[in-house]
Amino acid sequence: MNTLKRFTISLLIVLPLAFTAVSAKAKDIVDTAISAGQFGTLVAAVQAAGLVDVLKGTGPFTVFAPTDEAFAALPDGTVENLLKPENKDQLAAILTYHVVSGKIMSADIAGKTAEVATVQGSNISVNAMNGVMVDNATVVAADIEADNGVIHVIDQVVLPN
Repeated sequence: MNTLKRFTISLLIVLPLAFTAVSAKAKDIVDTAISAGQFGTLVAAVQAAGLVDVLKGTGPFTVFAPTDEAFAALPDGTVENLLKPENKDQLAAILTYHVVSGKIMSADIAGKTAEVATVQGSNISVNAMNGVMVDNATVVAADIEADNGVIHVIDQVVLPN
């Protein structure tokens, strides 16, 4: 087989793979949360608080993400009230309490307890001695990786002290 034919065949095999790699966009934390399908309220809150660009940033971030069910368990009217423009600062404080700088995987904390500084400024209690608790919330799914961090799914909305 001549060199031109081999080059053409090689190109035809490699080219589709190259286009697949280029077109496959890595998902940031926000896009990962959207595609998961269980964080609609969280995503709406992140948008209302003006935090989308932050969580699409380079990070890395660790996000303790409450599910839609966790938000639904709050007292009636709480979410609706927090989503009002006049409560944007309070909403941002609650949401950033769920975010830690750096990428912390479950294996990094297994068998440990710690007080971890949140982006909001307060410390959050993490207890990984028997399962993982974040304040009073239980981590129900861990290590959902995004290109700028990791999401750990929690069953409650946690509030700063």
